[in-house]
Amino acid sequence: MIAHKLAMKVRHAIPATVLIAATAPALADGDIAAGREAAHQCEVCHGLDGQSKIPEAPNLAGQTQAYLVKQLGDFKAGKRENEMMSVVVPALKPEDIDNLAAYYSAIEVKIGKVPGE
Repeated sequence: MIAHKLAMKVRHAIPATVLIAATAPALADGDIAAGREAAHQCEVCHGLDGQSKIPEAPNLAGQTQAYLVKQLGDFKAGKRENEMMSVVVPALKPEDIDNLAAYYSAIEVKIGKVPGE
């Protein structure tokens, strides 16, 4: 009976695993050093350290590669709009996007004092 229940769980888990793997965006295989170099064009707003320098710009440090690739891809495709990003993103090649995502996602973010504690 236990073997049957385990077999049923495995049989139901496999399609879900395949679905998740098939729909998840591919992780960027970017070059961190090349991303750091490319990030100089981003540093006025997002900082070379990935910490925003202006209130309108999000922090990029520590974001996942998949998230950064998706957001830059959406800007490039016109699905997201921002005046500053519309100046920078059109010139980015796919490898630039991968490199930037690899660089910013590799920056370690440390949490200091948590408010209220």
